[in-house]
Amino acid sequence: MYENPEFNEKGEKILCQENGKNSHMLMDVRVQRLARGESVRLLEPGKETAVMLLAGKVEFAFEGKREQASRRSVFQDKPYCLHCCRGKEIIVKALEDSRLLIQQTTNPGTFESVFYTPEMCTLQEFGKEQWDGTAHRQVLTVFDYENAPYSNMVMGEVFHKPGCWSSYPPHYHPQPELYYYEFDKPQGFGIGFDGEECYKVGDQGCLAITPMNAHQQAAAPGYHMYYAWLIRHLEGDPWRKTRIDVPEHSWLMKL
Repeated sequence: MYENPEFNEKGEKILCQENGKNSHMLMDVRVQRLARGESVRLLEPGKETAVMLLAGKVEFAFEGKREQASRRSVFQDKPYCLHCCRGKEIIVKALEDSRLLIQQTTNPGTFESVFYTPEMCTLQEFGKEQWDGTAHRQVLTVFDYENAPYSNMVMGEVFHKPGCWSSYPPHYHPQPELYYYEFDKPQGFGIGFDGEECYKVGDQGCLAITPMNAHQQAAAPGYHMYYAWLIRHLEGDPWRKTRIDVPEHSWLMKL
């Protein structure tokens, strides 16, 4: 299901909630907008929290530490992200107008906090030599089961070329996944699939992908598309980069 909710009076764009909208995502995800000088305090006794900078300049305060981060846009710079276990207080102060992506989910375990810098994020290139380059894209992973097996979440980004496809060939998996989109121009658009349903996706909208539904994406010519991909591990079945290709399109992987 695709939607582009408005920001509320707290500067929040609510994308999904464990016990509310899009609850089948099993996560709380929101975009937080902060004006220069404003701050947000996060403290969840039963949930882990990841806070990724989308744009702006902020200071993260946690466990007696302070870390600054800046990002011109999702298209110009790699991300900074703070990832903490339950019960850890996080305060993010905007040093200039900023936007944050906040991902949370229930996790009774504890782990050491990690402040991910751009140098710590893995950037991979896919599709350049396949299908005449029509699915050429870059995929960045902040954390997943490989580098954060203690987490119940996965966070990453896709940088998508105009007129191309990503999350391709069509594939699916049992773990729920949420996409949050941005475009290099506000009128930019693309197409997002959730199984047999397809939606026109736009700037700062989100797609809540039903588990076991195929979810390929396309961007309109002339518009660079970005999306954050957020996955919730299932108990006893974490996402380990496992993808099930739609059978009739699996032959594409042999090209």
